[in-house]
Amino acid sequence: MVAALGLTGVLGGCGAGSGSSDVTLHLVAADYGTSAANSSRKYWDALIDKYEADHPGVRIEADVYSWNDVDRKVKEMVDAGDPPDMAQIGAYSDYAAEGLLYRADDLLSIPVQADFVSQLAEAGRVNGVQYGMPFASSTRVLFYNKKLFAEAGITPPRTWAQLAADAAALKAKGVKYPYALPLGPEEAQAETMQWLLSGEGGYTDSVGSFNIDSSSNVETFTWLKDELVGKGLTGPVPPGKLNRADAFKAFAAGDVGMLNGHPSLMAMAEKNDVEYGMVPTPGREGRSSATLGVADWMMAFKKNGHREEIGDFLDFVYGEEQVLAFSRDYNLLPVTTSASRTMAEAEQDKHLKPFLDQLVTSELYPVGDRAWAAVNAALKKQIGKAVAPGGDPETVLSNLQATAVRAGQ
Repeated sequence: MVAALGLTGVLGGCGAGSGSSDVTLHLVAADYGTSAANSSRKYWDALIDKYEADHPGVRIEADVYSWNDVDRKVKEMVDAGDPPDMAQIGAYSDYAAEGLLYRADDLLSIPVQADFVSQLAEAGRVNGVQYGMPFASSTRVLFYNKKLFAEAGITPPRTWAQLAADAAALKAKGVKYPYALPLGPEEAQAETMQWLLSGEGGYTDSVGSFNIDSSSNVETFTWLKDELVGKGLTGPVPPGKLNRADAFKAFAAGDVGMLNGHPSLMAMAEKNDVEYGMVPTPGREGRSSATLGVADWMMAFKKNGHREEIGDFLDFVYGEEQVLAFSRDYNLLPVTTSASRTMAEAEQDKHLKPFLDQLVTSELYPVGDRAWAAVNAALKKQIGKAVAPGGDPETVLSNLQATAVRAGQ
């Protein structure tokens, strides 16, 4: 979701081996780690070493960037006429619309392509053709700090009004972030969509057209501005400057009363002995009827050729063993049916079952629309202004809608 955690620097050169090779493939990937100790570079190092040991004619060079940088890095490479062979990033449809990507069925074996969770495979299609291969997924729930809630004498909210009342009670007890609202550039699109869905809106309408400045969306952000941010219930950092990773760290430090979170937050909280609870997202009048689902994407660029080598490597990447290892390393949900089935039945993964159960009915970003990449980039820069002092939610959302219209032309 999707969706991701990240470091701020570049991590390069994993998978290096000795000796000559006939083909070298360049992979750019996002970092899901929270520190150097659990960087995704370690995952790719191990996977690539294993692959190269059985494929001496192929060398994989991987660069791993933080989520703050990875989409931009790939765009810069593409704009310079030197795209990587493979990119594992947040959006694929703009590259597919430009004819730059291989079709998934030109790369993957039939069993591997058929193993993708159907909803995620569908989200990877443009005009009925799959170009985006889901790589990681997650859903969202409301996390709350049980100790802080008990001290404030409150219960988990089901509605917006209850959430605001709980936040006010937490503030009265001196909680630093009664409700953490991360609308900073790292992953603003997730927090935004979670709130839009809870207000019976979203990025698109019932036929899939962008409808960002709908009346329900404007009402949602007006409520956020007036009832949470304007009343000082979102903490000392302006929402437009608060990144999701920092909000998660604050929750794990015991400084946050509640926030929207995905599975990786569980391990962070448990590591610091923060006792937490999880409930469905509150809605305007009751629990939200829709849940945010997030998927991140693997894609392969045609520029350098090597279709067969790329396809063989990706078949390996999407093997059940690799998918489960990645999902378990980063507390994310598998993107394949086989790995999902194994996870659903495994005792070691029972903590992920609430998220896994939600995936099949969740709503994902409109990643198949060619305008999504532009909307996503603009939203990360602008959405925080909608709730800032003197900000105008309707103007900000209208500007984002205009971006969607221009990018879709």
